[in-house]
Amino acid sequence: MEKIPMTRAGYDQLDEELRELRSVQRPAVIRAIAEAREHGDLSENAEYHAAREKQSFVEGRIKELEMILSRAEVIDPSRLNGSIKFGATVTLLDEDSEEERTYQIVGEAEADLERGLLNIRSPLARALIGKDEGDSVEVVTPGGGKSYEIISIRYV
Repeated sequence: MEKIPMTRAGYDQLDEELRELRSVQRPAVIRAIAEAREHGDLSENAEYHAAREKQSFVEGRIKELEMILSRAEVIDPSRLNGSIKFGATVTLLDEDSEEERTYQIVGEAEADLERGLLNIRSPLARALIGKDEGDSVEVVTPGGGKSYEIISIRYV
C-alpha cells in the first residue's frame, strides 16, 4: 500500500476530525434516527431520510479518514533543507502581476489553497519540486500558463 505523505499539523487536524466524527457526530446522528423512527411511517418521514443520509456521509468520512491516517507518513519539514521538496514553505513572485504568494507544499488530504497549503500533486507543486531560490518556473494550469520566480524557501 502506498504511503500518504503529510505534515504533523495535517495529521493532527485529520485525527481531530476523526475523533469529532466518532464521539460527537455519530452519536448525534444515531439519536436523530431514533427520534425520527418514533414519528411513525418511515416511507414518508423526511427527518428519518435526512438523518440516514447524514449517517451515510458521517460513516463514509470516518472510513476515509481511517484509511488516510493508517497510510500516513508524517514528515517533519523542519528537518529538511535545500531545494524545494515536500513540506517546503515557498514564497513566489507572479511574474505577470508582481504579486507575492506563499505556499507550503503538503499532502493531498491536507491541501487547502485558501490557507496557502498546496497539494503536492498540483501542477504548481510539481513544477516547483527540485527548484532553488531565484529560479523561474513555468506552470500550465487550467486557467492558462503562469510564470513564477522563487523568492524564498523555508522549512518550518
